[in-house]
Amino acid sequence: MDAKQAKEILDKVMGAVFGYQNPYTLEQAMEKFAFDLNLPQQVTDSVTGKPTWASSLNPSRYVAMENMLKINEDDEWIQKKEDMKSIEDVLLAWSKTNYTTAERQIDSINIAESDSVHGCENVYRSAMIRRSKNILFSRSCADSEFLVGCSESVTSTFSIRVEDSQLVSNSFNVIWSAKVTNSFFIQDCYDVMDCMFCSHIAGKQYCIANMQFEKEEYERIKDIVVRWIFNS
Repeated sequence: MDAKQAKEILDKVMGAVFGYQNPYTLEQAMEKFAFDLNLPQQVTDSVTGKPTWASSLNPSRYVAMENMLKINEDDEWIQKKEDMKSIEDVLLAWSKTNYTTAERQIDSINIAESDSVHGCENVYRSAMIRRSKNILFSRSCADSEFLVGCSESVTSTFSIRVEDSQLVSNSFNVIWSAKVTNSFFIQDCYDVMDCMFCSHIAGKQYCIANMQFEKEEYERIKDIVVRWIFNS
């Protein structure tokens, strides 16, 4: 996974959600759509001195998973027995192996700048992702595809800024909702399609701020909203 591939994913998601060509670089998209997410940060592999990526920044020493496994193949991280007479001796011995593993991934391919990834493909600068594909700048998502800047969500696709939600598609800024399609700025809703700025409603289409509109009116206002999103 490299920046070019990540940009291609971003372009596809932006087109699916907003219907316009993506105007953002990867860095700009991360700043706009994932500014408040705890994403992996670059740290230093204490064994090799090379950069690696970790989702936890509390530890002081890291080892990339690739290097951790290599050392394990060589000596299984087992140290020679030492005489320990004090807690200081114990802590000193512990410090020789106490590295936090970074860039952790299991059964995954094409992963970059990410940590704690399981059963995934094409994941970029994300953490705690499970059984998903084509994920950018997200955290704690599962069973999803083509997400950007999402968190704590599952079974969603082609969406941006989805939080604590499921069954969301082609939508932007959805919070604590389910079964949401082609919608923007949705909170605490269920089974809505083509809605914007709505909260606490269910089974609706073409609503804006919880008010019912005709399709033609809705599409006209939607274009105004999309242009506002891009310019804000």
